[in-house]
Amino acid sequence: MFRRASSQAHLEPQLDPLLPGFSFNTHLVAGLTPIEKEGHLDFFIHRPEGMQGYIINHTVKGQGLVLGDNVQHPCQSGDLLLFSPEAIHHYGRHPEATSWHHQWVYFRPRAYWSEWLKWPALLAETGLHRPHEQEAALYSGLFSQIIDTVSVGGPYSEMLAMNLLEQLLIRRQQAVADPLQRQLDPRIHAACQYMNEHLGDNQWEISDVAEHVCLSTSRLSHLFRQHLGVSVLKWREDQRINQAKLLLSTSQLSIASIGCSVGFDDQLYFSRVFRKCTGSSPSEFRQSFRRQGCEGQR
Repeated sequence: MFRRASSQAHLEPQLDPLLPGFSFNTHLVAGLTPIEKEGHLDFFIHRPEGMQGYIINHTVKGQGLVLGDNVQHPCQSGDLLLFSPEAIHHYGRHPEATSWHHQWVYFRPRAYWSEWLKWPALLAETGLHRPHEQEAALYSGLFSQIIDTVSVGGPYSEMLAMNLLEQLLIRRQQAVADPLQRQLDPRIHAACQYMNEHLGDNQWEISDVAEHVCLSTSRLSHLFRQHLGVSVLKWREDQRINQAKLLLSTSQLSIASIGCSVGFDDQLYFSRVFRKCTGSSPSEFRQSFRRQGCEGQR
């Protein structure tokens, strides 16, 4: 019989991400869950409706078990599991193992990571990567760096952790990619990074981005649409809205302040663009997210 996490409501907010009740109302959280048989963490996680973001789970010791519809998959040392936001989460220590220690990262991805998050399916909406022996230490080291960076805190810890996570995803993509398959042009990647770093700046133009990556404006526009399927300005708009969604869900800043921070000086225009992209106004989005956060259980 599998023991599940308690679903009882907590009177006080749960601040420990290893225990039920933590809302994950943030952009990135990471940790190590050391499950020992009959210990206080020895229960099955059950999230029938998934989560707001993704989780990558890395087994470092012992054995876990992931359950699906009439399917059971044991997790062994080195296994990487990717749970998409739509994935049903039902996993815990394998009943025949005395322990299951796993590193994990919960995150909301950068927009250009989409191709890197398409893993071979293990279960519905859950991917699996089993690295070669020589890769295992690399992934374990990157996970440890992410966890250490998050634990230190400070204004740049999330940014540094996201960069380390990006390295992990790129390493995995590099390991599985067909060398004949078309890869994202590094100049387009650099252009995306440049725009992400200047989302709140209304002064730059496409020509500035093109100059930064040593391309003509027309060549950048052509390559951008070829690789990402959208124009440079549409991609920037999407990133601004994604950043606004993050701030609406994780901060107490006013809607006007959030709009300005992502490059919209006019609050009415910001609300109009936000509704066009998401189907709701910024205030409606914030209220909806808070309701979901209160109901979320780990």
